[in-house]
Amino acid sequence: MLVVEDERRLAGAVQRGLQAEGFTVDLAFDGDDGLHLAREGTYDAIVLDLMLPGLSGYQVCERLRTEENWVPVLILSAKDGEYDQADGLDLGADDYLTKPFSYVVLAARLRALLRRGAVPRPAVLRAGDLSLDPGSRIVRRGETDIDLTAREFAMLEYLIRRAGQVVPKSELLDHVWDASDTADLNVVEVYAGYLRKKVDVPFGRAALQTLRGAGYRLAADGG
Repeated sequence: MLVVEDERRLAGAVQRGLQAEGFTVDLAFDGDDGLHLAREGTYDAIVLDLMLPGLSGYQVCERLRTEENWVPVLILSAKDGEYDQADGLDLGADDYLTKPFSYVVLAARLRALLRRGAVPRPAVLRAGDLSLDPGSRIVRRGETDIDLTAREFAMLEYLIRRAGQVVPKSELLDHVWDASDTADLNVVEVYAGYLRKKVDVPFGRAALQTLRGAGYRLAADGG
């Protein structure tokens, strides 16, 4: 296990707590050393603070994922805002735990990550030459940027995360629209049309497929 934490007393306490749970633990006290050790070591998981000297935890995680290093990453941070957590997960982290925390819960979360293994969590989602970056909110076909509304982006993100799978309209409605919205299944069809006009039609593609009676499928090869 690698723990990247600049507060040395806390890092030592985390090390002792995890060692008591049976883990072998290395420490790094800044983002640059943490990234170096993560690249060079063969760790089963990394516990990563966000506010670090040098490279931030966000940058460490993003660089590992860009290099296709899929070691499980658990962010351990005092930043407890919902957008902080969303940013960390969007950049490729596998879990997020806020300070103060329980060592019992931390160890349990790490064991869960170890059972799951090193699952690819790319920072940029792709289907062929269609790419979507949840962190920067940039969508591209090849090198061409595509301008989407917030709702269109959310719908495409949900579909591209399930590229090649059939997604029912009701599932899209539940995950893309708020419970307080008075939307129905027809609005899903409307937004599917909007997406086609932006990500398919200008490029002569047919990535967003309609399966009558079943829902929609985004072609894994980008159409």
